[in-house]
Amino acid sequence: MPLNIPPQTPLYHATHKEWYSRQQLIKDIQGETQRELIVYIANLQHRGGGIDQNDVLAFGDLLHDKADSDLDLLLQSPGGSIDVAEKIIYMCRNSTKSFRVTIAESAKSAATLIALAADEIVMGYTSELGPIDPQIVVTTASGQTIDRPAQSFLDGLKAIQDEVDGAGGKLSPVYFPLLQQLDPALIDFCKKAILRSRRFAEKWLKYSQCRDDPKKAKKIAKQLVDPKRYLLHGTVIDHKEASEELKLRVNYLSPDDLLWQAIWRLYCTYEVDMRSEKLAKIFESATVSIHLK
Repeated sequence: MPLNIPPQTPLYHATHKEWYSRQQLIKDIQGETQRELIVYIANLQHRGGGIDQNDVLAFGDLLHDKADSDLDLLLQSPGGSIDVAEKIIYMCRNSTKSFRVTIAESAKSAATLIALAADEIVMGYTSELGPIDPQIVVTTASGQTIDRPAQSFLDGLKAIQDEVDGAGGKLSPVYFPLLQQLDPALIDFCKKAILRSRRFAEKWLKYSQCRDDPKKAKKIAKQLVDPKRYLLHGTVIDHKEASEELKLRVNYLSPDDLLWQAIWRLYCTYEVDMRSEKLAKIFESATVSIHLK
């Protein structure tokens, strides 16, 4: 039996053995699915783990040799820029014949939107989607910048208005400092961000999973931005809810499915390496490996 000698020099291969081990797993999964696999894994605990403009160049590398292929994207992300998410969708959909998203653990908010644009979503027992409530950056009284759901901001403002109405038009002095800093443009931005998310979901569902049923696309989009249905940004939408309640096109792989075991094994290597190296994101394919800190 001939020896399988890597093309890299011995020292270089040994130095980057984690990359090559993962890329071999990618090749093995591709052999099973007969589809091209690219990987976008973000560190959910890293401040730089959100979807942002830096991702576009990395996706350009991942997709440069994937024209006219059936594409799988292994995706993990806490969400981020909705505009960049749509850019990623255009890049994936315009350069391939079919597009499928696989979620090993978590794809939330803008990452859920990417999944909605896929022809099919592959999920296992550890997989979760989330509501598509847009996040806005606000500055606290101490000067710290934090992310807050746009709907929560509007709900909080309405709660103050309801309290004033209930008190005969009298406003508690405790709200004076808050309202003095209130920017009317922020209220308008929150409303538009929510509308943008719903239209985004509806548009891409019509293009992909609901191309024959636009009413279904509209219903799913409305459900995913409904604050009464999903009270918190981190709400878990598992494979059962995604397929049975939302009626998304989900391919569920059981824990004993060999393909799922290969996907989970690959995902675990990313998690271990990101934590040990304190990386924000890893982009990989069988031939590309890009790490961002």
